[in-house]
Amino acid sequence: MTPKTEEEVVAYLRSPAAIRERCGQLFAMAVEGKSRYFSCDLTQLGRVADYVISVMREEYPDLQIPFHSRWRHFEAGGVSRNSQLNERLVGLTSVEKAIAKLDLAIVSVLLDAGAGNTWYYFEQETGLSFKRSEGLAVASFHMFCQGAFSSEPGRPMQVDAQRLQALTEKDLANGFGANADNPLIGVLGRLTLLQKLGQVLLSSPHMFGEKNPRPGNLVKYLLAQSLDNQLAAATILSAVLTGLGDIWPGRLEVAGVNLGDVWFHPNVTDDHLVPFHKLSQWLTYSLLEPLQELGLNITCVDALTGLAEYRNGGLCLDLGLINVKDPDILLKPQAVASQVVVEWRALTVILLDYIAATVRERLSMSVDELPLVKILQGGTWTAGRKIANELRIGGIPPIQIESDGTVF
Repeated sequence: MTPKTEEEVVAYLRSPAAIRERCGQLFAMAVEGKSRYFSCDLTQLGRVADYVISVMREEYPDLQIPFHSRWRHFEAGGVSRNSQLNERLVGLTSVEKAIAKLDLAIVSVLLDAGAGNTWYYFEQETGLSFKRSEGLAVASFHMFCQGAFSSEPGRPMQVDAQRLQALTEKDLANGFGANADNPLIGVLGRLTLLQKLGQVLLSSPHMFGEKNPRPGNLVKYLLAQSLDNQLAAATILSAVLTGLGDIWPGRLEVAGVNLGDVWFHPNVTDDHLVPFHKLSQWLTYSLLEPLQELGLNITCVDALTGLAEYRNGGLCLDLGLINVKDPDILLKPQAVASQVVVEWRALTVILLDYIAATVRERLSMSVDELPLVKILQGGTWTAGRKIANELRIGGIPPIQIESDGTVF
C-alpha cells in the first residue's frame, strides 16, 4: 500500500522494499519494450549466471564466500591489513574494538566513490599500487591508522566530529597521494561529505554519543535495538539512513528530510521517486562483520538489495542482459540524475535478484547458504570488473557517469 503522510513516504523510501518495488516498475517497463533507453533480454540469464559462477569458483574454489564489504578491500594485494588493525586494537574492550572498526568502515565507505580511470594509490609499506575501490580503501585505512581522522594525538585509531570538521582538501589530497600528475575525481565532494558527517555526529548525540561524537558509537545504538542478540539487517540500514541522511549534498527532499540516493523518474507511479541507497547499503554490508564479532546474530540479510553501481550494471550490459536502444548513450558521460542512469541502476537492482536466484539454482544452494551479499562478493561485482577489463582498455564501465564523488 502506498504511504500517505510525508513521514510515511520518507520511511517507505528508506526501505529495501521500496527499492525493489520502484526499481521493479522500471524493470517491467523495459521487459515490455516501453523504455526509451534499454531493452532487457532475460534469455541471457543462464549465460550470465554461468559467467558469475565461473568467477566465483576461480575466486573461492570451495564456495566459502565472505560478505561483500569494505573489509575485503582492506586485504587488497593479499596483505592482511585487517590483522594489522586487530593488533593495533589490542587492549580495547570488545565494544571499543567494534566502535573503532565502525569508525574505519564508515569513513572509508563514504570516501569510496568513483576515483576515475587514472588515479592510483602507492602504498609505501609494501611498494604496491592500487586503483579504484581498493586504492581508496588502502589509502583510507592508512589515514585512519595514522590518526588523520582523530583530534586526539594520543588516540589515533578513531574518527571524531572535531577532526572531521577541520579536515581540508589538502589533507585528503595528501592522504590519497593525489596531485596534478595523479588526479583523483571528486576530492572536494568527498571533503564536503566528511565535514557534513562531523556536523551530523554533533547533531545526533543519541546515536553518536555526547562527549566525543564518533560514527562508531552507532554500535551502542544498534546494541540497544537488538533483541535476544538478534538484529535485522534492515534495522541497520534504517539507522544508517536516519543517522547519516543529512550528509548527502543537494538531493531531493520530502518534508525537509534529505532523501539521499533517491532520484526522479517520470514513469514511476505516485511520487515518481526511485530509491537506491547504494552507498548506504554498501556501508550496511560493511558493518555486519564487526557487529557479528560482538556476538550479534544478523538476520534477514537478503532483505537488502544488490548495489546499483557500475560494476554490477556493467556486467548486465556487457553480457547482453541489458541492451541500449541508442548507441550514443555509450559515447558521452551521463548525469547521475538522468533517466538513462536511473533506469540502468533500477534494472541492475532487479536483475541482481534474478542472477542470484539462477546461480543458487545451478549450484543447488539455498538463500541461507548463498545470500545475495555473498553472490555480490563472489560474484557479480568481480565478474563486472573482469568483463569490463576484457572488453575495454582500463576496464572502464560501458556507460560513463558524471560523478561528484558522493554516489558511486
